[in-house]
Amino acid sequence: MAEGLFKEGIVGGRLESAQYAENFSDLHPPLDHHEALVEADRCYFCYDAPCMQACPTSIDIPMFIRQIATGNPLGSAKTIFDQNILGGMCARVCPTETLCEEVCVREVAEGKPVQIGRLQRYATDVAMEEGKQFYKRAASTGKKVAVVGAGPAGLAAAHRLARHGHDVTILEARPKSGGLNEYGIAAYKSTDDFAQAEVDYVTAIGGINTENGKALGRDYHLADLTAFYDAVFLGLGLAGVNALRADGEDANGVSNAVDFISVLRQSTDLAGLPVGRRVVVIGGGMTAIDAAVQSKLLGAEEVTICYRRGQENMNASVFEQDLAAANGVVIRHWLQPKQVISEGGKVVAIELEYTAMKGDKLSGTGEVVRLAADQVFKAIGQSFEPAALNGSGPSVAMEGGRIKVDGEGRTSLARVWAGGDCIAGGDDLTVSAVAQGRDAAESINRALIG
Repeated sequence: MAEGLFKEGIVGGRLESAQYAENFSDLHPPLDHHEALVEADRCYFCYDAPCMQACPTSIDIPMFIRQIATGNPLGSAKTIFDQNILGGMCARVCPTETLCEEVCVREVAEGKPVQIGRLQRYATDVAMEEGKQFYKRAASTGKKVAVVGAGPAGLAAAHRLARHGHDVTILEARPKSGGLNEYGIAAYKSTDDFAQAEVDYVTAIGGINTENGKALGRDYHLADLTAFYDAVFLGLGLAGVNALRADGEDANGVSNAVDFISVLRQSTDLAGLPVGRRVVVIGGGMTAIDAAVQSKLLGAEEVTICYRRGQENMNASVFEQDLAAANGVVIRHWLQPKQVISEGGKVVAIELEYTAMKGDKLSGTGEVVRLAADQVFKAIGQSFEPAALNGSGPSVAMEGGRIKVDGEGRTSLARVWAGGDCIAGGDDLTVSAVAQGRDAAESINRALIG
């Protein structure tokens, strides 16, 4: 259990039991058959469609929507899976409002884009519910590839490698596969244990062996993998959480938002999950929104997000910000944490300093405000922890605190590729991680058969 999540005064069961199920129901209920046909009919099927250009995995969006419109959801699902084998989860968690739907011609002309994400979910759900597999594993090449991490990048790489006939072993540190899809997103975005259903669907192609509870640097080393396998793909994700750099942040009641979300996602009794009465979340990204909204849904009376810059600088999309506001979360800007106030070692308040831009630099103004709080969540970004890569064999080159790769995902070490949040230049999106895992797998395949 994540340290700091539980303390005296933070209790569960603030709501009626039935309310929890309602609060954490599907954020975007699936379209039924008729709704999908009506929505698909709104698409103009643009030539050189801007929505397709905005998709990190380059899904042929006009094609899959046309296939839905003509009553062919399975064909539509294949069009999606050809580029993104995790298209079902991406349909649920991708910020489509800032990607494909933002550039939809309907959005530009009318302010109401085609609901591309929900149409993608419709098609992929049909295929998964019917157990329809579109790909057969090629004849075995006899080549062995290790994939470190069973998150979106690792799963996408493993599936594409298996399609080419390579034997894949996924080594995952956590008890379950799925990475952030399983542990790191709001429960109302992925209901009914969908993350595990998708893992099962992806690995059903065959040729993929998963070993859970195996951590790089603890149970094995990179040198072990390069000695035994023909190629290695690193999809390590981000394990570190940035500190507040505020006095007193070690007080009981201050914890990482990612830990809170992880505990919530694995809970079978939401009513039993403790939550503070007054919760303050520090950060401006998707994790901050997820932690804040879910705190409110668990029964917190007051939830406030504090972000050090202005609204236009928040990484969370306008849709996510509006979602927070609709759930009673207050978002305050131009505030940075200065000191956590505690009594008897327990959080009772947080002191924040107002900020302002001085030239091109963010600075404190010296003016402070104190907010009452019995629970504080840190959501100011995650960092890569390179320690697991050290201590065996040559070092992997780093750039900006993450793994340096070339255009095909190759690291500085021969026969070692990487993708997802752990690489330099990553944008921390599930769909981007899928694209990087897929493309690295193609590069690995070329190297193995070349």
